[in-house]
Amino acid sequence: AHACHADAATTPLRLRVATFLVSLSLTSASRTTLCPAFGSPNHPLTFPSASRLLLRGGSQAASASASLTKRGISMSSDGAKKARTGKRIGTHDGTFHCDEALACFLLKRTKEFEGSVVTRTRDPAVLDTMDVVVDVGGTYDHEKRRYDHHQRGFEETFDAERKTKLSSAGLVYKHWGMEVIAGLMPGHSQDTVSLIYQKVYDNVIEELDAVDNGVACYPSDLVPKYKVSSTLPQRVGGLNPFWTEEGVKDMDERFAKASALAGGEFLDKCNYYIKAWLPGRDLVDKAVAARATVDASGQILKFDRGFPWKEHLFDVEVEEKIQGKILYVLFPDESGKWRIQCVPERPDSFESRKGLPEKWRGVRDDALSELSGIPGCIFVHASGFIGGCATYEGALKMAQMSIQGV
Repeated sequence: AHACHADAATTPLRLRVATFLVSLSLTSASRTTLCPAFGSPNHPLTFPSASRLLLRGGSQAASASASLTKRGISMSSDGAKKARTGKRIGTHDGTFHCDEALACFLLKRTKEFEGSVVTRTRDPAVLDTMDVVVDVGGTYDHEKRRYDHHQRGFEETFDAERKTKLSSAGLVYKHWGMEVIAGLMPGHSQDTVSLIYQKVYDNVIEELDAVDNGVACYPSDLVPKYKVSSTLPQRVGGLNPFWTEEGVKDMDERFAKASALAGGEFLDKCNYYIKAWLPGRDLVDKAVAARATVDASGQILKFDRGFPWKEHLFDVEVEEKIQGKILYVLFPDESGKWRIQCVPERPDSFESRKGLPEKWRGVRDDALSELSGIPGCIFVHASGFIGGCATYEGALKMAQMSIQGV
C-alpha cells in the first residue's frame, strides 16, 4: 500500500516530465495543430491539458495528424527532421502562390514522394538537404529533383507545340503528371491516360503556368469589359495574410490550406475529364465513324442523347483530317423530340459553319411545317443555330434540306 501511495504521489511529476519531452519533438506546425489539446495558442503546453492528452494515449494528436495526412498535407518548419515514412519537399517561405501549392500536392500523389513533409524556407543549406525542391533554388534538373523556373535563361515548355513557359506546377506535372493521372484511372490503357494527361495540362495546368509567368490570355491592347477575381490562383493568393496583418505565425498552416485548395480543384477537374469528358469523346468517335450511315454526304452526325460534343468534334476532325466537313448534329431532347444543331466555326463561337435556312428562322410549329414541307416541325431559333422537330426523320430532313440550301 505504501508503494502504491508513493507511486500516486509521483504521477503528476512524471506527467510533467513526459509532457516536456513530447513538446521538444513537436514542430511549430504540429504545436499549432494540437493547440486545442494542449491549451491556448499563447500557452500551448499547459500541463493539465497536456496531461489529459497523454492519459488518452495521444488520441487528439493522432486524429489531427490523420486529418491533415488524409488531405495530402504534411508540414514542417525549417530544420525539422525527416519524416520516418516520407521524404522531404522543399519550397520557399513567405508569400505563396498557386503553382508551388499545387506542385507540392502533386508530388505527394506519386509513389516516390507519398507521405512527404513540406519544409518552407529560402535557406540554401536547408534546401540542399531536401529530396525535392520546387519554385526556389534557381535550378531545373529533373534527375536531381529540382524544379525552379525563375532563373535566367529558363525557357522550358510542356512540349514543342506549346509556347507557355512552365511554372513549378507545370514542371512537376510534366515529369510526374502521367503517374498522377494513371493513379486516378486504373484499368485504362496508356493511350487513354496520355489523352487525359494532355487534356488536364491544356485546361488546368497551362493557365497556372501562364499566370505565374505573367502571360496574358489576350492582347494587351484589349480592355476587359469586366473584372475576373475568382480564379484558382486568385483564391490561393487570397489565403496569404492581408498587408495590414503583422506578426503572422501560421504561414505553414495557410500554405497547407492553399495546397489542399489547389489539389482539390485539380482532382475535381480530373474527375470530370475521366468520368464525363472521356465517355463523350467515345460517343463522338463512334458517331463520326458512322456518319455515312446517317446521310451519304457525311456532313450529319446522329447522337442518341444530348451531351457536350463540340470540343470533341473539333479534336476528332483534326485527327481524321476532315476539318470543317461536318455541318449538323442531331440528338433527342429530354422529352424525346429531336434537335438539329449547327456545328459552330469554333468550339467557343456563336457563328455556325452553315446556319439553318434564313426563311425558317423565328418560325414555329404548323407555320414552320407548312413553310418547310416537313411534318412535325417545332421551331428554328431566330439566329438559325438550332431547331427542333417531333421525329428523328423530320430533323434529318431539316438537315438535308439545309445542306441543299433550301
